Amino acid sequence: MEPQRSPLLEVKGNVELKRPLFKASSRLPLPGSRLKRGPDQMEDALEPEKKRTRGLGAATKIATSRNRASTLTTLPHTQGPTASQKVPRKIGPPCSTAIATGVKNQKPVPAVPAQKSGTAPPMVGGKKPSKRPAWDLKGQLGDLNVELKRYRERTQTLDQENQQLQDQLREAQQQAKALGTECRTLEGELARVGAQAEQGQQELENLRAHVLDLEERLGTQESLVQELQKEQLELQEERRGLATQLEEQEKRLQVSEAALSSSQAEAASLQQEVEAQAALLSERGERLHGLEMERRRLHNQLQELKGNIRVFCRVRPVLPGESTPPPGFLLFPPGPGGPSDPPTHLSLSRSDERRGTLSGAPAPTTRHDFSFDRVFPPGSGQDEVFEEIAMLVQSALDGYPVCIFAYGQTGSGKTFTMEGGPGGDPQLEGLIPRALRHLFSIAQEMGGQGWTYSFVASYVEIYNETVRDLLATGTRKGQGGECEIRRAGPGSEELTVTNARYVPVSCEKEVEALLHLARQNRAVARTAQNERSSRSHSVFQLQISGEHAARGLQCGAPLSLVDLAGSERLDPGLALGPGERERLRETQAINSSLSTLGLVIMALSNKESHVPYRNSKLTYLLQNSLGGSAKMLMFVNISPLEENISESLNSLRFASKVNQCIIGTAQANRK
Repeated sequence: MEPQRSPLLEVKGNVELKRPLFKASSRLPLPGSRLKRGPDQMEDALEPEKKRTRGLGAATKIATSRNRASTLTTLPHTQGPTASQKVPRKIGPPCSTAIATGVKNQKPVPAVPAQKSGTAPPMVGGKKPSKRPAWDLKGQLGDLNVELKRYRERTQTLDQENQQLQDQLREAQQQAKALGTECRTLEGELARVGAQAEQGQQELENLRAHVLDLEERLGTQESLVQELQKEQLELQEERRGLATQLEEQEKRLQVSEAALSSSQAEAASLQQEVEAQAALLSERGERLHGLEMERRRLHNQLQELKGNIRVFCRVRPVLPGESTPPPGFLLFPPGPGGPSDPPTHLSLSRSDERRGTLSGAPAPTTRHDFSFDRVFPPGSGQDEVFEEIAMLVQSALDGYPVCIFAYGQTGSGKTFTMEGGPGGDPQLEGLIPRALRHLFSIAQEMGGQGWTYSFVASYVEIYNETVRDLLATGTRKGQGGECEIRRAGPGSEELTVTNARYVPVSCEKEVEALLHLARQNRAVARTAQNERSSRSHSVFQLQISGEHAARGLQCGAPLSLVDLAGSERLDPGLALGPGERERLRETQAINSSLSTLGLVIMALSNKESHVPYRNSKLTYLLQNSLGGSAKMLMFVNISPLEENISESLNSLRFASKVNQCIIGTAQANRK
């Protein structure tokens, strides 16, 4: 049995069956090119056909015209079989009855019967037109145009009806959609009501069971009430006992409150005492700060009394394998206070061989006396040397720029004085590691007074007026052209070296690692004075920054420790081969920079308006450590050997000139 179809689907099927009939007029198998032409063009197109059919009989012409007419009349019905196709029926949803009711309310549209194949042509004016002769093609064409116009009007009418049916279909679909939504809503409501009914039934059963349970519990509670009444009597007895205890506790509480009042009074007294102690502590902190400022002032005054430019002379001991100097060659006269005072004078004896040769008598001995701020004989240790400059190093922590030089010929002990000896022996440590250890220790002590310090180290060398970074690693080793001396910023007086490493340090191990790396990178070469001679100036700079956050104080200054290159003079009569020309250029650059250093110190001492800092990369880099706000110390290192007396005299004379210079009063860099 075929299932019942939905009226909405039947309407939709009828519309689909009628669609080919609406479009039949646009699918006439007429030669479009001929129908679109005008009558005159049609005759021109048919001229060859007329010529071909002139020789034929009239019967042939009539038959041809009848065949054409029958073909034209049957063309609009070629789509008939398509309209007769059946649309498969579908079973509608549960709400199909409501949808069918909505469809029945729509007005039916009369179906247009399809014209059967083989019927007579349409009537014009209610009369059957007479057949035109076969040769009257123009008349036949006019009839066809009339018939085509009539079909187009009919097609337009059918399109309008189709549009009305589509509108009705959309309304029916919308109603069906709304009814379907309402149906689903009602079904959900029905399911919910059914679930609620089941739930209510289940709750009713639960309530019945609960009533039974309550009845049982009621019996239990009644027996429990009886027991509780007995316990109530017992508790009343216990309450009376607790009331007695409460009275006793209240008495004890009163005693405790009295003791608490006494303790509070004592605490208030202690609080006042603490406040007094805090005020005293604050007062002592202010006094301590004032004493610290006074200490710095007196310390700076003491250093100024010693001289802002000081010169120390140090004589290295005779090394194994070297000849012992003759007696009286080097003398160290005692100080003004006797043998207990540290020596400050040095006497160097030299025989004039030229005078002895001319007279025939033994060459007389010439004695050269020099006076410095301190003289260290060959037996002086590294700790004794650093003890003399420890106070000067502390000035850098107070905000004063400090610069310490090591000057002398190659092999006189400059590098040993600044960096120390090999092997890591603590007794042989130089000024650089000892100075940083001293600064770290003092900075830690100052932390108890509210000061915090930071240290940033750099280590460069100046070789042939080219600045190189001794702390460079990897591919940057030896790339001196990349380092230039520049201002830190617009309007800033601080100088920095571009592309150089500035390493923050906070302990001795970090400093040791930097010194080890610098020794490997420094330019050295074999000379006539030493098999491993330093041919460049090495400059170790430590930028110190201090801050007292509570008082808003800041201070900062650089500490520069400079190991100058060997100060040997050139021998003009020495014939140099191709391999010695590079050494000659090195020596010329070294002597030029050392001469510029002397000129700068002399210009500062004479208060000249122009100081030639830029004549040398060394003096330009140390510009802020050489001026009137800085403190300078020069170590002149000499050899104890008689064969080096010429170079020793030149070094001592240069140091004596520096020792005679006096620069202005130093000022701390505070903010």
